[in-house]
Amino acid sequence: MCKPQQTNDTFKSSTTDSSLLAKDEEWISKLDLQAFAADVKQLGDALEKGQGVKDVNHLNKMILWSNICAAVGLLSMWYSVNPLTIFCISTWTCTRWTMIAHHTCHGGYDKCHPNKSRWNRFRFALGTVWRRACDWMDWMLPEAWNVEHNNRHHYCLSEVEDPDLVENNLKDVRELEAPLFVKYLMVFGAMLTWKFYYYSPNTYKELKLARLRRTNQPLPSGVEPSDAVTLKCIALGTNPFYSFSEFVSVVIGPYMLIRFLLMPMPCYYIGNYLGMDGTAMFNTALYNLLLADILTNVHSFIIVVTNHAGNDMYRFRDGCKPFSGSFFLRQVLASADFDMGTDGVDFMHGWLNYQIGEFSTLFCKSCI
Repeated sequence: MCKPQQTNDTFKSSTTDSSLLAKDEEWISKLDLQAFAADVKQLGDALEKGQGVKDVNHLNKMILWSNICAAVGLLSMWYSVNPLTIFCISTWTCTRWTMIAHHTCHGGYDKCHPNKSRWNRFRFALGTVWRRACDWMDWMLPEAWNVEHNNRHHYCLSEVEDPDLVENNLKDVRELEAPLFVKYLMVFGAMLTWKFYYYSPNTYKELKLARLRRTNQPLPSGVEPSDAVTLKCIALGTNPFYSFSEFVSVVIGPYMLIRFLLMPMPCYYIGNYLGMDGTAMFNTALYNLLLADILTNVHSFIIVVTNHAGNDMYRFRDGCKPFSGSFFLRQVLASADFDMGTDGVDFMHGWLNYQIGEFSTLFCKSCI
């Protein structure tokens, strides 16, 4: 659903037609956007000044919980294919992205964390495969995700140029002439393969586009920047931004090598050293890792995509000036926010259920 919006910083201009607004939206035409922007910036300043030891302690607690999941899952993955191991590895992978990498890459700890050589948005997981492996190893290249999410998503929120606009990304499914259950099966398939099929190649596309814009190079012929790039596009050779070999070597290759070869490899050698069947232990660990990867795709899809979809979420036809009143208002109107009450429930949400509260800190002066 596309809601009315303006590109300037007031809804009281001559371009506003309040008759287009639903009855429960008439407040928009009366809102003082300049005052609203001032309030948001004041809140951002207050939150910035309030950052400190408690924020670092909270991060450390979440890292501890995530690492406990990793320890339980990785130390038991050789024994048998079982739900506990799969759940723990999946949760470790999911929370490492949604709660630790997400908040750090947004600059949430730039000002308050004492270890600025690591917990800084310009250093975390960036530069080398080693840093990526230590800080945040996933299907997505961290540099590419920073461009796609921190820049394109948040600055074009719920516009066509937003690469995370679910309505646009699933347009082909919605318009497909097929029974409804077939469409549900397609969405379920997307859940199982989401990160490596869609998110990883699409974030890398945004990185390549950003490099073209930075060097004032033209787009490849026939390219529509808002079109999603998937693994299928790359495999068929229809993706004009990069080759399949480049995508594998730069983006997903390191993750596949570390996650599905180096991680289970100790099980083989330890098993043989102890007189056990090392090959069987390696295979069991690999099955657990593969199933955990499928589960973490589903988990991530459920908590991320649902924060960007729903008939109560606003869509915008045009862009607006960053850090204007309209910009701040859009962050609220196009975001979901749910207070779940406990750290345990929030942990399983990756702390992504606090989107509006998050935006107040993301757009304070320290995060620009």
